[in-house]
Amino acid sequence: MSWYEWGPTRPREARGGIKARSKRGGFAESWWGRRWIEVLESFDIGGRLGRGRTYARKGQVLDLTVEPGVVAAKVQGSRPWPYEVEIRMKPLTDAQWRKVGEAVSEDTWSAARLIGGEMPETLEDTFKAAGAPLFPARLGDLETRCACPDWSNPCKHVAAVYYLLAESFDTDPFLLFRLRGRSRDDFVALLGGRAETAVPEPPPVPPAPLRADSAAFWQGRPVPGDLFGAASPPGAPTVLAATLGPLPFWRGEADFLEEVDAAVNRAAARGRKLAEGA
Repeated sequence: MSWYEWGPTRPREARGGIKARSKRGGFAESWWGRRWIEVLESFDIGGRLGRGRTYARKGQVLDLTVEPGVVAAKVQGSRPWPYEVEIRMKPLTDAQWRKVGEAVSEDTWSAARLIGGEMPETLEDTFKAAGAPLFPARLGDLETRCACPDWSNPCKHVAAVYYLLAESFDTDPFLLFRLRGRSRDDFVALLGGRAETAVPEPPPVPPAPLRADSAAFWQGRPVPGDLFGAASPPGAPTVLAATLGPLPFWRGEADFLEEVDAAVNRAAARGRKLAEGA
């Protein structure tokens, strides 16, 4: 342990900090957010992750921004002023991104889920196959800097930012892409790049314009004999009425359903005569 860990480490109360949504248990809800934490915990970096988790839940992180290759944050510790924190992760090269884009483009289901804001479970393997791991493969892939006196990697201030990053990835999975060097728009454009090279389909042929002949327009065409289709009385006109059950307000001498059946048949016969021009 460093001397700093034995000194006064109780943080000052932070106002307006970013409090983690997780109050207890694990962080992150999505598989990619949980995977970020799982990878960090696999590096066996000691108890500082636990103290960073406490800082994240107390709202000690005052500010957090993600840019290509770098995360910048301010964390309130025991000193009067917040500590400047920086986490760097090497962005992927253009060639690596092209390989990833080609692989995802061949899987239309994965591409659709990504455009919809969700990471398919196979994405980590897709990045690995392209020689471009999505998550850090070892602790050395993350270069950290904090203005606090603790020289450990990570200190609890950096660790607090790690946990809040996981929840930020939950909200916007493309922040992880941004950290690796591509924004959402850049990646979507990368997916569409291959489609742009295909031969475009010819536009549909527009319908022929009407003839400029007023006499032919107003004369019209002969009306076909079956314009109204087949006209026949309904086979079971009282089916809908029967589903209503006995009607308490009916006061007729005849049965209600029999009256409905007779009325519908009379209306159908009259309608047929009208359709036939009688």
